[in-house]
Amino acid sequence: MGSQALTRDEVAKNNTEDCLWCIVDSKVYDLTDFIDAHPGGASVLLQAAGKDATTDFYNLHRQEVLQKYASLCIGTLSGEKSQVIEQHPGDLSLVPYAEPTWLTPIFKSPYYNESHRRLQKAMRVFTDTHIWPEAQEKERDGTPISQKLIDKMADAGVLAMRLGPGKHLHGRKILGGVVKGEEFDYFHDLVATQEMVRAQARGFQDGNMAGMTISLTAVRQWANDDAFRDRLSEEVLSGKKKMSLAVTEAFAGSDVAGIRTTAVKTKDGKHYIVNGTKKWITNGTFSDYFVTACKTSEKGMSVLVIPRAEGVETKLIKTSYSTAACTTYITFDNVKVPAGNLLGKEDKGFQVVMSNFNHERWMMVCAVTRWQRMVVEECLKWCNQRIVFGKRLIEQPVLRQKLANMISRTEANQAWLENITYQMTHMTYEQQSTVLGGPIALLKAFSTRQAHEIADEATNIFGGRGLTQSGMGRVVEMFHRTYKFDAILGGTEEILADLGVRQAMRNMPKSML
Repeated sequence: MGSQALTRDEVAKNNTEDCLWCIVDSKVYDLTDFIDAHPGGASVLLQAAGKDATTDFYNLHRQEVLQKYASLCIGTLSGEKSQVIEQHPGDLSLVPYAEPTWLTPIFKSPYYNESHRRLQKAMRVFTDTHIWPEAQEKERDGTPISQKLIDKMADAGVLAMRLGPGKHLHGRKILGGVVKGEEFDYFHDLVATQEMVRAQARGFQDGNMAGMTISLTAVRQWANDDAFRDRLSEEVLSGKKKMSLAVTEAFAGSDVAGIRTTAVKTKDGKHYIVNGTKKWITNGTFSDYFVTACKTSEKGMSVLVIPRAEGVETKLIKTSYSTAACTTYITFDNVKVPAGNLLGKEDKGFQVVMSNFNHERWMMVCAVTRWQRMVVEECLKWCNQRIVFGKRLIEQPVLRQKLANMISRTEANQAWLENITYQMTHMTYEQQSTVLGGPIALLKAFSTRQAHEIADEATNIFGGRGLTQSGMGRVVEMFHRTYKFDAILGGTEEILADLGVRQAMRNMPKSML
């Protein structure tokens, strides 16, 4: 940034196409060589030539635009100070409700301690510095996550964190030692998940090893051989190998029992021969292992770890978010799989799949709730600075009602999420599988229904910008276009709501009340 001290009179003299200066927030910018490159055309800049364009600029742009073009700044106004707060990597937002209450000054929470705060701070810096830039690039070009970022996350313990608490974390230095692996709990898990979502790239969010987080957990819990479990864990958590969960088919989505992929045991009992297809498999195009649900008898289902080998073919599927997610159609054609790759017991795979769903659905709630909070923040910023009919949007009562509605839904989601998370920290994996399936299902159905309402309100607040994939409305546009992934993946709202009620009724007293 330039260091000249300039006066408003000096700026006013530079008001032509050949020498065009303007003022934004007490800083002086020389836009002469930028006129032809300006995305909005030359006329907009010429209207601001020699003038203070602060109000007009922030009516159209965010501070990040000035940060991007900081090299155009040639000086500051003498005797005047900047009124805009610049955010830096790791900073908390100062916008009300942009952070959960436990990160808000004055507010307290019984759930979080200093180790959670250390992790949050370190994870935010890591996300802002390393994940954000690649997330934006990959979301645009649709290519898979780079091995460089995978290696960086593996070295920092980020990949291991995403499986949740467990022995796989013991002895690990997470993000340089801000948290010991032995003390890592589900609130640390919640913090890490919500911080990573702040990369604001929904397709890349799933492309960022989401397949691993919902498949290696099943291997860790259900592998019948410790050496097999440990070998796969080391390969995947080091970033050397990739893994995805392959349950859904064109024939069976939420109806998991309806799958048609078969696994037939060879006569010598040493292998299974797998035939069938899987669809909408996250990260499938670059995975080396597929944790796959197969029919092994007329009424029985089993889960196998299938390595990428002869007979395995993967093909990219284009969906409404970025192909950076690497959503995949998989074909298994007489694939030979060692019998030792069975997870759990033969014909008892339904239990493996259902118990594995809990952490997946819980993570999705963590993520969609943080997305809602980011959308609330965007709307508050927009309403505070956008001027329409001579007034800021925030001065319109109908807009304040919309914001109140969005804030209330977001805070309700976070509160219920933290309550469920607290229960998880006091239950074994088996207890969670037995007791929390219904509550987590209801929580996911509720939170994605709130996402529907928030996306609708936010898009109306932003108008045309809420339909545009770039500029000030890009976060709202992305949320409105992609929130349905959370409503459908891991079980649709209707199926999960029904599951929650049915589980509750199993505990209903038999006598009339």
